[in-house]
Formats: sequence, C-alpha cells, structure tokens
Amino acid sequence: MQVFADPVLEAMARRRSVSKVGPKTPTDSEIADLLAAVTPVADHKALRPWRLILMRGEERMALANALDAAEGITREDGEYNTKPFRAELLIAVVASPKPHPAVPEWEQLATAAGAGHLLELALWQSGWGVMWRTGVYANTDPVRRAHRLADHEHLMGWLYVGDIDESFRQRLAQSKKPPLDPAQFISRMPAQAPEGSE
Repeated sequence: MQVFADPVLEAMARRRSVSKVGPKTPTDSEIADLLAAVTPVADHKALRPWRLILMRGEERMALANALDAAEGITREDGEYNTKPFRAELLIAVVASPKPHPAVPEWEQLATAAGAGHLLELALWQSGWGVMWRTGVYANTDPVRRAHRLADHEHLMGWLYVGDIDESFRQRLAQSKKPPLDPAQFISRMPAQAPEGSE
C-alpha cells in the first residue's frame, strides 16, 4: 500500500526494522558515501557530537566477550556469545558530546540519535536491512572498554546491517497496514494559566 507519491517520504514511511539480515553488506566506502545523507542532521552549533565504529569478522568477538563480562557469564571453551554475530556488519553509534555553554549534553545525545536514525534510513533506501539494537549492557564498563570510549562518550547502540530476504520485501510490498493515527502524537500548547494560579 503506497502512502506517499514522493519517493523520499515513501521510503521513510516504509522503513522497517529487519531482525534477521543476510550475509551481504555494504562496503566501508559505500557507508562513507551514505554519510552525505547523514551529516546534515540537526546539530546545534555544528558540534558534530557523534561518530561511528564499524565491526566486521572477528572484530565482533571483542563485543561478544565484553557482553559476557558485563553479564558475568563464563562459557565453555569454544563457546561464545552469538548476539554480535547476528549480522556480518555492526555499526556502533557513539555520542561524543563536546563542552559548550549553549548546547547541553542531552541535546548532543539527541543529535547522535538523529544521525543514527538517518544512517538507518539511508541504508534502508539503499536496499539494506537494518536493526538498531541496544540493551542494558551497552554502557557497562566492559562494553565501553571494548569500544575504547572516552569517559564523556555514550554508546547509543549498534546497527545490525545486511541484505534483505526477497520474501520479506514481497510481504512488505503487499502490506495493507495503514499508518499510525497521527492524533496520538500531536497536541496544542495549553493556554497560559491565569496569573497567581497553579
């Protein structure tokens, strides 16, 4: 079911998280090219308070070991945490706030989250499946050390990236699920309370 005639709005409306992606991935160069669609993210004072960490192959094992350490899990020889291996490419989205008197940290975290979502949309529009995963262990000491985060940085989660099964694409194209009712998201600024009232 088409929602918009405009292809950009239609891509945004059709974006879905893909929990199981295939083994094909964009190259590092392709990801770098997509950043032209990401860097215009709303960014007060142009502080650019975010960065990305790409993980492929055995690089994902460092995350697997860190997640186990954070959770206090010890495994038998040859066993490992399989969560980081659900995709061939993981992209860690890191918020890297910078001190600025006019831009509080929360605003810079919002910018980093916006950059992550724009990258997710750019990947989706380029034909890739993406799942943004987080979890309670994302900013634990072992996971932060594995990513070499500075003390002021925050791990916003990981984009799990890969190709999309054709059957999923067909189901999505045939979906008749309507957009969510916008009324639940929109309100008006309440009238100012009379002076002296609470």
